[in-house]
Amino acid sequence: MSKEQRIVLSTSYFAPVQYFTKFLIPGQVLIEKHENFTKQTFRNRCTISGANGPISLTIPVKRGSFHKVNISELAIEHLYPWQDNHWRSIESAYRSAPFFQFYEEEIRSVLEKKYDLLIDFNHEILTVLLTLFRIDQQVEYTDEFEKDGYNLDYRETIQPKKKIPDPLFDPVVYPQVFQSKFGFQPNLSALDLLFNTGPDALGILHESIP
Repeated sequence: MSKEQRIVLSTSYFAPVQYFTKFLIPGQVLIEKHENFTKQTFRNRCTISGANGPISLTIPVKRGSFHKVNISELAIEHLYPWQDNHWRSIESAYRSAPFFQFYEEEIRSVLEKKYDLLIDFNHEILTVLLTLFRIDQQVEYTDEFEKDGYNLDYRETIQPKKKIPDPLFDPVVYPQVFQSKFGFQPNLSALDLLFNTGPDALGILHESIP
């Protein structure tokens, strides 16, 4: 693959494993900053595994009815303590994971920060996770909206509702907290990979790219 290729992703909240493999593909990775917000996507939600199965954690956002909102202007709703609720769910799901105690403080710290805009909050989370995964990739954003022009466009193909085939992602099985109960659950939030595999996570990300 050419190192000049352009790869575009949507902004994402504790993005899935598939998302982070894109930072390991040679090329320039850009986060879309000029699209309209799409609900029920990873832009403001993530999926973790709990004792009773998958759990969807969603950031509440301020969004006027019937109005399109640019993702760079989308405000987070702080009327209720959703951050505390999300942390309790994460802690309950992963406190018995082998590497939870090593990353607990950093993940809780970033989750507790208050941001007005979703894209700024997601940027902080992405920066922290890239560092923890030891991925040396700078986070860059689009200058304008381009419908086409990207070699690899994942803005609408990495999503929770539909499993869209991705020839550059083949999830590697790794130990999970509730694997004996549910079997291996692929492509959960990268938090699942981090807490369960720790320093082996980067190698697993590389192996998940065919």
